[in-house]
Amino acid sequence: MRYKVARFKSLEVCLKELEPFIRHGQHLETGKPFKQIGGLRSREMLANWLLCIVLNWEAHSPRLSFTSDPQGGDGIIYDGETASAWPTEHVLVPRTRAGAPQDLEQQILNAIARKRSKGGAAYASGKQLVVFLNVGGERPWVPNRIARQLPQPLHFSDIWVVGLQGVEAGEYVYNVTRLNLVEGNAPIWRVLTGRSYLATVTGV
Repeated sequence: MRYKVARFKSLEVCLKELEPFIRHGQHLETGKPFKQIGGLRSREMLANWLLCIVLNWEAHSPRLSFTSDPQGGDGIIYDGETASAWPTEHVLVPRTRAGAPQDLEQQILNAIARKRSKGGAAYASGKQLVVFLNVGGERPWVPNRIARQLPQPLHFSDIWVVGLQGVEAGEYVYNVTRLNLVEGNAPIWRVLTGRSYLATVTGV
């Protein structure tokens, strides 16, 4: 069965459209969904863009993009070479009040637990869960420690955490973390978005 979906012409065009929301980050937390892109929010588009950038870098090919999800999810990662699709669900870890205590690792685990309990295996099976951190890069957390505490069965195919680490020479720096210990450690990629609307990714 074929569905009608919305997508950007390219990842470069997508980033250019997202730039105002990246630079004025409050919209990433509170902005309304965009009807023209299937009801996706700016943070969901940014997170899906980051996943595509990382996975394309790993594949050494610009094969992945993202689309809206006609089934009501938070976007689909789509492989143009194999016609494979991975639906995503997103959850936000928001900013706290100034000076409020924050256990970021526990907040990430709580966010994952909320999405996992939403509908169990029927809801989560085959989907990628993306946790968006809107708390800045000043609060350290340990991906391996969180990965070891993930509830089982997980139901989701994979869990990713994305968040702003800071600004370097005018470029916004995001970390993309996959909470998977198959190779011993949860891998982290660092994505720098530049004024050219391109990105550099490095494993860290």
